[in-house]
Amino acid sequence: MNNQEWTQEGQKYVMNTYGRLPLAIVRGKGAVVWDADGKEYLDFVAGIAVNNLGHCHPKVVQAVKDQAETLLHCSNLYWIEPQIKLAKMLVNNSCFDKVFFCNSGGEANEGAIKLARKYAKKHMGTDKYEIITMKQSFHGRTLATLTATGQEKYHQGYEPLPAGFSYSPFNDLEALKKNIGPHTCAVLLEPVQGEGGVVPGQDDFIKGVRKLCDENKLLFIVDEVQCGLGRSGKLFAYEHYDIEPDIMTLAKALGGGAPIGALLAKEEVAGAFQPGDHAATFGGNPLVTAAGVATLTVMLEEDLAQNAQMAGEYFICKLEALKKKYPFIKEIRGKGLMIGVECEKEVAGIINDCLAKGLLILSAGPKVLRFLPPLNITFSQIDQAMEILESALAN
Repeated sequence: MNNQEWTQEGQKYVMNTYGRLPLAIVRGKGAVVWDADGKEYLDFVAGIAVNNLGHCHPKVVQAVKDQAETLLHCSNLYWIEPQIKLAKMLVNNSCFDKVFFCNSGGEANEGAIKLARKYAKKHMGTDKYEIITMKQSFHGRTLATLTATGQEKYHQGYEPLPAGFSYSPFNDLEALKKNIGPHTCAVLLEPVQGEGGVVPGQDDFIKGVRKLCDENKLLFIVDEVQCGLGRSGKLFAYEHYDIEPDIMTLAKALGGGAPIGALLAKEEVAGAFQPGDHAATFGGNPLVTAAGVATLTVMLEEDLAQNAQMAGEYFICKLEALKKKYPFIKEIRGKGLMIGVECEKEVAGIINDCLAKGLLILSAGPKVLRFLPPLNITFSQIDQAMEILESALAN
């Protein structure tokens, strides 16, 4: 079947919840994918920051094959070997002590919200439940996480929304101080906002949030679902700011393409959860955690965070040259290989033109181009992408 036939089949049988492009991706290798018509694309979307190792990394593929032949699923009523291995790796490479596994970023953030409230009611008082999040943030699609998301467009049609969330402007410490109230128990933010336009947290702001939380005995939660696991140029984005959060969420890149989320917390905070307080049937099952162990091993052994830093600097340098040539480019921003290009006009036409020329990119809002290539992308592949992008910009 070709792209058109798959599109027609999908429109007939699949719920219309995505603004899909009229092509079906059927194969991928490294930073390259092919559609059902046999056309080749350079992939700078990477599954929206999922395929940090590129497509079908051989070590991840082998780990999945081996695990599939051994044990596909086992209930969390029992200890699961690859789950324990992955938890140990995450703890040993972060500032956290305990891990809970789930299936997605939305679930990880849902768990963080529950853990923060559970901890607050045990240690701060029964009237502590409110979580302050940032405007233009994105935290997921469950009812609680879309309420935590500081963008009204995601709230519409789902009212009444759960109570207990308030919103503060990102990178505005004075506004955050004013928003802390008698019921506040935590602050939740993305160190680098993704869906909100690829906006990095300013150094003094993130450090100031940590200080404010300490002064007011609040929990500091970082959502690193998109910006974590090497994407920002460090294994975890919070490391850029020389602070330690109390809770962190991960997903996307953790499984190398397999669906997995993780909630990490300091020992004291994690202790608020006791058996029966939180669960996920498929959370941390053998197959996905085996994929996670292989993925994280590759990231560490090949120092892909460092490569993301170097490749990101090279990429931004190339983009800055385009900015001088095309005045409708307003700003280039990001960290590592999480890069946004804000334009004066909507960017859908640029994305479609790049698609036609063999480059996959995406947006972060109507006027921001977003680039999320694999962390092992080469300079020559960046050059190839830039040639296509410049051709699209010229149009």
